[in-house]
Amino acid sequence: MIRFATLLSLILLFSWGNVHAQEQQLTLDEAIEIALENNTWLKQAENAIEQSEVSLRGDRAGYLPSLNMSTSGNRTVGRQFDQVAGEVDDIGSTGTSGSLSASYDIFTGFNRINSIRSSRAELDATRDEYERNRETLIFNTASTYLDVLLEKELVEVNRENLETSRRQLEQVEAQVEVGTAPSVDLYEQRSTVANAELDLIRQENSLELAKTQLIGYLQIDPFIDYELVEPEIIEDELIPRDYDLRQLVEEAMDSRRDLMAAQKDIEQSNYDINSARSGRYPSVSLNASLSTNYSNRLRNPIDDEQIPFTDQFFDQNVQRQVGLSVSIPIFNRFQTSNQIEQAEIQRRNAQLQLEDLQYEVIQEVRQAYNDYQGYSKELEASETAKEAAELAFETQRERYEVGSATLLELTEAQSSFVEAQSNFITAQYQFIFQEKILDYYLGRVQEDPELTGMD
Repeated sequence: MIRFATLLSLILLFSWGNVHAQEQQLTLDEAIEIALENNTWLKQAENAIEQSEVSLRGDRAGYLPSLNMSTSGNRTVGRQFDQVAGEVDDIGSTGTSGSLSASYDIFTGFNRINSIRSSRAELDATRDEYERNRETLIFNTASTYLDVLLEKELVEVNRENLETSRRQLEQVEAQVEVGTAPSVDLYEQRSTVANAELDLIRQENSLELAKTQLIGYLQIDPFIDYELVEPEIIEDELIPRDYDLRQLVEEAMDSRRDLMAAQKDIEQSNYDINSARSGRYPSVSLNASLSTNYSNRLRNPIDDEQIPFTDQFFDQNVQRQVGLSVSIPIFNRFQTSNQIEQAEIQRRNAQLQLEDLQYEVIQEVRQAYNDYQGYSKELEASETAKEAAELAFETQRERYEVGSATLLELTEAQSSFVEAQSNFITAQYQFIFQEKILDYYLGRVQEDPELTGMD
């Protein structure tokens, strides 16, 4: 009962949403723009870039000197010997002090320059990763959008098939009524119409599922009925292109942003090794300070008068100090050696990841190339099959109208024609989609990709 009530609530909820759904057109460019704006994965990649920029600014700031200022005040009360009165008494004293210090690292064993170079390489790698994530998002959006268009085309094929079946049913009813066709033809045609209605319902459900997946991917309002606008028809784009596999692989190696990011990771690892080695060099720093203080117990030895605050704090008690310090590492419990070894291990791992990615890219491009060749042949064969099936259906319909063909022959020809239409449309979309896959694996993805049109 609980499961039934939950199911009923969901049905009522979605029924209410369908009743009140608004209609809105959605183009491919708009879908991509929405995806780029809403996708949290891409926003995280943007945050990673910002974080790398902050890290680089912090390393560059290492070339600046440090400057610190401090001040303090105190009040002390206790029994002390009063030299003026010549006796022990409760005496209170007040004092204050201030200091200004600065330091500058003259030499740090090349640590600063290597840290800056490492952060810059990390920033470049993060930007390349962001661009690849952006390409992936555009590719997935276009793929999902294309899938909806395919399902929409198949719905039209099934709808036309249903209308054709209904017209044939009217014709069969008229023939049975005048006695030129047996009653069994009427029953068979009614069954054909019912099956066509079922096929249309199933295809419409498949279209709604594809729309739901697109809406979920774009993270947009699910209660709006989006009507996808088909891109401009470009017939020439359905002509297969001649590709050279070796050239495609070379292009991918030069263009893929994820490969660029992996190479930047190796570069960053090299700088990290040099930065770790800086622990073996001496460091030199320059220090300077300015300090002063005041006490109400300080008196002039000549007249025993209290020395004023301004005389003490700004003149008599002022101290200046400048120094140069050199630190030479002798033994730091192998920490520098361990850091160098860890950095070298990270570089080896980065090199292995690059080699794996290069092999993966080669496999992706090779598979996409082979699939493209296969879909090119399927497109040509499915077009020939559609033309032949259409001719066969028209012939059987003409023969049935003059009584030289049976309804079963006409139904089989119609079924073959519908199947050939669906196969041809599917082959067109598969061919177009495979072109997009090939472009994606080559790193050619654009922000406003154009989808080719269909007959």
